[in-house]
Amino acid sequence: MQANRGKDTGPELKLRKLLREAGYSGYRLHWKKAPGRPDIAYPGRRVAIFVNGCFWHRCPHCNPPTPKSNREFWEAKFAANAERDARKNAELVAAGWTVLTVWECQIETAPRATIIQVIEELEC
Repeated sequence: MQANRGKDTGPELKLRKLLREAGYSGYRLHWKKAPGRPDIAYPGRRVAIFVNGCFWHRCPHCNPPTPKSNREFWEAKFAANAERDARKNAELVAAGWTVLTVWECQIETAPRATIIQVIEELEC
């Protein structure tokens, strides 16, 4: 698990590239002033974007399998991740931010549709 990154992951880099190509640069990365330190933050628009890995955050779209060995550990790990994600989202919403969650599989399978969805939220 040492090779798993928290910052500058492949899906995050791909989304940032798509945002720059669409003309939406000017974001902050892992901005400490925003509650929950979102992966990408637009402070002026008060939009926070989390880029979630399907395995670690239990994607509802592709439903990744749970490892068969040490099942109790993994279930506790995934439950803690889900609780932390919900807490971060609630903190941001309470502070008046719009929260977007982009899943790894969405970026890989439908990058155009994903970036269109993100841009629509940015323009609101």
